[in-house]
Amino acid sequence: MRSAFKLAAFIAAALASPPSAAQETVADFYRGRQVTVMVGASSGGSASLYAQALARHMGRHLPGGPSFIVQHAPGAGGLVLANSIANTVARDGTAFAITSRTTAIEPLLGNRNAKFDARRFNWIGTANVEYTTCLAWHTAAVKTLRDVMVKPLIVAGTGADATEVVWPKTANRLIGTRFKLVLGYPGSTEMVLAMERGEVEGNCGLGWTLIKLRHADWVRDGKINILFQWALEKHPDLAAVPLIVDAAKSAEDRQVFEFLLAPQEMGRPFFAPPGVPAERVAALRAAFARTLQDPQFLAEAERMGRARAATGRAHLRVFPRGDRARQGGGGVALPQGGCQASENN
Repeated sequence: MRSAFKLAAFIAAALASPPSAAQETVADFYRGRQVTVMVGASSGGSASLYAQALARHMGRHLPGGPSFIVQHAPGAGGLVLANSIANTVARDGTAFAITSRTTAIEPLLGNRNAKFDARRFNWIGTANVEYTTCLAWHTAAVKTLRDVMVKPLIVAGTGADATEVVWPKTANRLIGTRFKLVLGYPGSTEMVLAMERGEVEGNCGLGWTLIKLRHADWVRDGKINILFQWALEKHPDLAAVPLIVDAAKSAEDRQVFEFLLAPQEMGRPFFAPPGVPAERVAALRAAFARTLQDPQFLAEAERMGRARAATGRAHLRVFPRGDRARQGGGGVALPQGGCQASENN
């Protein structure tokens, strides 16, 4: 009889207890919760603006309708945040991040400060495809790519691992440019101010979209000279501006540039920690994709001057040789299971 009472008590307790994580639906989990979009840069830059726009609209498309906030965690060009996402941030789907598009390949480049395997991140999607420039302020003696081969140009950077630092250093080594780096700026907002104030003479990491839509006066008033494009193909607006890959002195050097620039295809990538339950990852990806098609989001992006490209690919690959990649040749495969930006999806 006592055993029967114990069994009844056990069953009653089991029925009264909350459902397990396996039984809990995505909507149940997110209902009443807060999701944090973490930004590996200071506020005011492109990554921050994309994150803020996403946070204002994505909750409508995620089951359970959670609230969203944006948290900035600048440092080392996004590497600090990437390390946190990999090792310390909660793995339950309540946080995901945006960092520099080159962060994913840092371990492949032998960066000992990269304490993660990018293949283990849960890649959510990307907001656009970037065309990055290298430019000089109008007061600088350097006006063209040819000029910076014989004259020094002082450019700003965040940390040693940041795009706007690694790429100029690579150009110095491979083609003989004379960029001099000043590091320590928190993000693009501070680097832009430093250039306008004369602390530095240029920048080698600003996207053309950011320049055209948020600093249109630079172009209109001749305040900048765009030396070259960090891209594998020219932007239609910049047909007369050379590509850095075309300045390579050998086939091997060109391959190095192509490898470094391949992450441009990643645009503005968002990713969640490893280990997030698969159904929540799927929900985040679906909500992200729907948000990028949301008329309210698109209207805000237009007002903010943000470019947008749809997501939807089942994987993301970065190849050191673009032509071979398109033909199915060899390359370096990066995150599986993420999303790739595409103008046609």
